[in-house]
Amino acid sequence: MKTDKLILPAYLKALAVMLLIIVLIFTLIVAKGILVPLFLGGFFSILFTPISNWLEKGKIPRVISTILSLLAMILIVGGIISFIITNFAGFTNDFDDVSGKISNYATQFDEWSQNSFQYDPEVRKKTNTEYIKGILTENSGSISSFALRTVGSLSGLILIPVFMFFFLLYRDHLTKMMVMVYKEYDPEMVKKRIGNLRKVIQSYIIGVGKVMVILAVLNITVYLVLGIKHAIFFGVVGALLSIIPYVGPFFGVLLPVTYSLLTKDSLFYPIAILGAYQLIQMLEGNVLTPKIVGGNVNLNAFLTLFGLLVGGTIWGIAGMILVIPTLAILKEIFELSESTKPYALLLGEENMESSEEEKNDESKKSTD
Repeated sequence: MKTDKLILPAYLKALAVMLLIIVLIFTLIVAKGILVPLFLGGFFSILFTPISNWLEKGKIPRVISTILSLLAMILIVGGIISFIITNFAGFTNDFDDVSGKISNYATQFDEWSQNSFQYDPEVRKKTNTEYIKGILTENSGSISSFALRTVGSLSGLILIPVFMFFFLLYRDHLTKMMVMVYKEYDPEMVKKRIGNLRKVIQSYIIGVGKVMVILAVLNITVYLVLGIKHAIFFGVVGALLSIIPYVGPFFGVLLPVTYSLLTKDSLFYPIAILGAYQLIQMLEGNVLTPKIVGGNVNLNAFLTLFGLLVGGTIWGIAGMILVIPTLAILKEIFELSESTKPYALLLGEENMESSEEEKNDESKKSTD
């Protein structure tokens, strides 16, 4: 009887957690138009908080420092988006002979298949070159809507600076709220943990920014050496997409590979780009990111990948960009309370040194 009484509350607790997860996912999907700008505004406010603090140390009122930080964000992000849109718009002029290129590659593939396997797939007859050319030109002209699709709508794009402004303006109120939520703890300790949380996110974003600049320089150098047109654009876009772990770099190299395949006369160029991409990714994964970004977020690799899939499914590209900083913030918040520390442990990466020490202790006990 006692066992049944224990099982029932545990079953109800598990059911409540499942219902909570379902309601949370439903809310994230339905409220995407508000939540995506809210999260983006929050992360921009964290990134630009040091600028506001520096301005306020110079006796500049908070409202003015907040407005100046907001203008700096708009100029930087607006400049990047304008650069991407302007360069994408110029692609159409480079696709004049794309039909001939596609037909040529289709013919070469048919000949190779005939010589190697005695089978002619007749790809040259099945390839609708005009349709493919239309897709390329239409997509190059519609790229200006990319930013709108990322945040959901024009209203979402407008809400990002609005939310950022209020987050910066009322950041002390948010800190006081967290102190009241964790009132059983020392207020100074809570404030210190919140400050550390901001520093973690800032260090992560700044570290990723440094890695992106280095990747952009390496990419541009490779494309210039190979004589690829729009080398600066391809290098910058590839570096920007690296902010999305695992899948971002793949799409970053797919664009120049496709472009070189359709505009160059030899397969050497796409193959060379792929080879250089592999070398740069090895350098980024083994040297740049560990040295520059380091263990600032220290998240579990499996949950990071799972979060990317869920974030991409629910919020698209914006979800894939936001998932890592969000998980890092949740990990720090969970560490504030003893009751939620197990969740912080779940989100964090396993400490290899501590696990080795535990194994050694267990082996010593077994020998004794």
